[in-house]
Amino acid sequence: MQKGRKKRRRKKEESPYEERVVSIGRVTKVVKGGRRFRFNALVVVGDKKGKVGFGTGKAQEVPDAIKKAIEVAKKNLVKVPTYGNTIPHEITGRHGGGRVLLKPAVEGTGVIAGGPVRAVIEAAGVNDILSKNLGSDSPINIIRATMHAIENLRTAEQVARTRGKDPKEIIG
Repeated sequence: MQKGRKKRRRKKEESPYEERVVSIGRVTKVVKGGRRFRFNALVVVGDKKGKVGFGTGKAQEVPDAIKKAIEVAKKNLVKVPTYGNTIPHEITGRHGGGRVLLKPAVEGTGVIAGGPVRAVIEAAGVNDILSKNLGSDSPINIIRATMHAIENLRTAEQVARTRGKDPKEIIG
């Protein structure tokens, strides 16, 4: 290297999404020669502006599993309808044995939620919400139930459109 020249380094592209690893599990497959270990990762990705998604990945090394999960999560982003800093109405999401209750909360309440639900809600950018896990403790079932609830949320405008009314009539 010549004197006076600086080595150029590539800058990592900043992703607009926040990634949160919810769980990492070790999976064992017993074969003739012994045990084969792999890792599965569950990741939640969101932009804190109303978009959130989750993904799972499995690989022989943890970082590879996380990378795969992030790629899947970015492909499965969902728009979260909000009403101020909270959700428009109460809803229960279900998946398998997992059931998650989401309730809107007044400003200043914060995110009152357990691990996997908290990861999804915070990644979505919802600041005030109450939640309760009513079923399974499995992180994947809880996240899928939370996503089911988020996908079924509807704003007053959407409800008014389906009923053929003015949104002001719906709100009160």
